[in-house]
Amino acid sequence: MTNEITWLGHSCFSIRAGKYDLLVDPFLDESPTSPVKAAEVAADFILLTHAHFDHLADAIPIARRTGATVVANFEICEWLKGQGVAEEKVVAMNPGGGVDLAFGRAKMTSAVHSSSLPDGSYGGVAGGFLLELGKSRIYFAGDTALFLDMKLYSLGGLDVAVLPIGDVFTMGPDDSIEAIKMLNPRRVVPCHYGTWPPIVQDAAAWADRVRTHTAAEPVVLNPGEMFTL
Repeated sequence: MTNEITWLGHSCFSIRAGKYDLLVDPFLDESPTSPVKAAEVAADFILLTHAHFDHLADAIPIARRTGATVVANFEICEWLKGQGVAEEKVVAMNPGGGVDLAFGRAKMTSAVHSSSLPDGSYGGVAGGFLLELGKSRIYFAGDTALFLDMKLYSLGGLDVAVLPIGDVFTMGPDDSIEAIKMLNPRRVVPCHYGTWPPIVQDAAAWADRVRTHTAAEPVVLNPGEMFTL
């Protein structure tokens, strides 16, 4: 099965996994770097790492338009149901748990970060996702600091790790290099940078450091660009 991964700016990614369209952390209409609007994307499944607006801002309108199933932590799923998303269209999880879905398997991983919903209510714990799509294993770290348990996610091998590098609100370039060493992925993709001035980073310089200090191949995308697994 071929997997096509497209960066849509910030932490939003579109994945074409066989015949299924996955959307991770949809933040499009208000994102200054997104190449598309929420009304233009396809989705069979929407995966949310945590509740902050820059990760779920467009989840509800996309879910309503497409009929997509939303995969998120328990608290986000309860909030979505309160916003009118049908109960059968949410899959509630928490870190450590995994579910088999039509596209493959999704396991929710831990993340070190805060999480609150747009109305200020508790958004559950922040997380990430370890996806098994055919023979490919992809780790979306979500918004997180560096933490030692990342080494456990390398077990079984990783084809791709998607890591934030923006600093300030997440790990920055220095800690991302240490994360890559622990995760040992074949390829690594940066995200959560360049959206606003506080998180501007030199991605080319970061990629040079990845090549020098790790065994991973850096894949630096412009918003709208895609690569294939």
